[in-house]
Amino acid sequence: MFQDRNDAGMQLAENLKMYKDDLDSIVFAIPRGGVIIADVVCDKLNLPMDIVVTKKIGAPYNEELAIGAVDTKGGKILNHNAINMLRVSEDYIEKEAGRKAEEARARLKKYRGTDKYDVLSGKNAIVVDDGIATGFTVISAINFLKELEPKKLILGTPVIAPDTRTEIKKLVDELICVISKEPFYAVGQFYKKFTQVSDFEVMNVLAKRVVPK
Repeated sequence: MFQDRNDAGMQLAENLKMYKDDLDSIVFAIPRGGVIIADVVCDKLNLPMDIVVTKKIGAPYNEELAIGAVDTKGGKILNHNAINMLRVSEDYIEKEAGRKAEEARARLKKYRGTDKYDVLSGKNAIVVDDGIATGFTVISAINFLKELEPKKLILGTPVIAPDTRTEIKKLVDELICVISKEPFYAVGQFYKKFTQVSDFEVMNVLAKRVVPK
């Protein structure tokens, strides 16, 4: 169990130490919790940070139940099992995906100042989050970064659900985690302190870290 995100970031950085001082590597944090983890990783490994923003698509009448995720360009992945079980209409999915993509763009511009990215040819993209349960928002981020053509795509996280780890390993060149074990109920069970991260905290980190592309 991690004490808090700082402790988790320190342990993840140790597992990512092969990338220390690597001029060809960039850490892409997923707000909000991933930014706190990435801040520690970047400090320990002397790496630059950027961010990638995606948004969960919630089910009708139950926003917390993910039926997919969408990136800032509108690219989406869908949880077809949940969609079929809940009989979610295509019309709902399209409208909600559009709304969430707009929210993602607004958040990206707020945090980063721009939604424009350079192509990542010759660079390693290290995606960092504070923990992964179903993985939809992370997969959406991975798909988004793949379009920027990185040399290598790495996912780093302190904790990930074992089933999700199996699926995501197929999508990246390397997956690095500290904990992945059952029983897995939620990311928060692996942290003693897992408080909500505020926009203010994120903006403070990004003010010193992010150089818009």
